[in-house]
Amino acid sequence: MEKFKDWDIYIEEYGKKLIDFLPNLIGAALMLLVGFWLIKLLNSFINKFFDRKEYDPALENFIATLINWGLKIILFVLVITQLGVESASLVAIIGAAGLAIGLALQGSLANFAGGILILLLKPFRVGDFISAQGVDGTVKEISIFNTKLTTFGNQLAILPNGKLSNENIINYTVEGIRRESLTIGIGYDDNIKQAKEILLSLVMEQETVLKIEDKLPMVAVAELGDSSVNLTLRYWAKNEDFWELRWYILEESKARLEAAGITIPYPQRDVHHFNLETLKK
Repeated sequence: MEKFKDWDIYIEEYGKKLIDFLPNLIGAALMLLVGFWLIKLLNSFINKFFDRKEYDPALENFIATLINWGLKIILFVLVITQLGVESASLVAIIGAAGLAIGLALQGSLANFAGGILILLLKPFRVGDFISAQGVDGTVKEISIFNTKLTTFGNQLAILPNGKLSNENIINYTVEGIRRESLTIGIGYDDNIKQAKEILLSLVMEQETVLKIEDKLPMVAVAELGDSSVNLTLRYWAKNEDFWELRWYILEESKARLEAAGITIPYPQRDVHHFNLETLKK
């Protein structure tokens, strides 16, 4: 009988505590539901606002994600406080957890900071063709922790923002136009002036080659090599015309030089053989 009395005491005691705690629990549950509804409504408003404005898509995504998680953290703090946890204790717990997480995720925090720098300084944007960390590709997405590139082979390259923000980046798109510098070798016995005229004429015929005052095509002798006279052919073109133009000029320059009797020599060396017996005499 004493055991049953103890159970009755426990039930009565904890039942009373549960009844006293029930308003806080109901209030926290309602706060959680209303909070998620408001966050969803605010996120929808933010997305509509960005749709009406022409902001950088990467920056839009970053701000929307940051606001979403910030609001959820605030809601979590409010709900925990509603359940009776003291604010000072909660702040201390969050601080200790933040320190532990920060030490465990140093690399991720570096990537986060790198992502912020990239979004603020804008060394590149979505759609730009860049070269970074030994990878060439078109920027597909800039997120908080990494940047995604689509390579020539249609492969997805994921670069961490921490290293990306601290290393050299070549942006081929941002200026809108590019200059090509092709090196073409001809034989020492060939007519340099004739070769230069053929190459310059080829480039000037191309409609997609820019012919503005300070960016006119040119051909010059770049080097007297071991087995060839190396000419450099330089011209400017828009980014969208660059590769097709380069491939055509490379192929056509060889064909036109050969048609004019100008050789494009292979690397070669003159080797002299001496007979030791003959030298001794």
